[in-house]
Amino acid sequence: MIVTTTNSVDGYRVSGYYGIVFGEVITGINFLRDLGAGIRNLVGGRSEGYEQELMQARTEALQELEQRAASLGAHAVIGVDMDYEVLGQGNMLMVTASGTAVTLEQA
Repeated sequence: MIVTTTNSVDGYRVSGYYGIVFGEVITGINFLRDLGAGIRNLVGGRSEGYEQELMQARTEALQELEQRAASLGAHAVIGVDMDYEVLGQGNMLMVTASGTAVTLEQA
């Protein structure tokens, strides 16, 4: 499955549109990671715990996006956009991926 932020794929033309598809992940940040991030906020540096959680959530959102597109019969998802939100009191992270599911043919 081709997943791209562009609205076209070099060497291919869009032959069918299946509509907008989404992949959403809402994940909780555990207490120890939150504590570690708070300390990093005081002394400076990167929060590896939050970064790992964000990377995992992004990967899962894209996988869900691909699965939903494939279930429609699509070959690709074009125009992909990622959105990140903090929910609750900063202990929940929502990652959303959206794009247009399409079929492609060689140009």
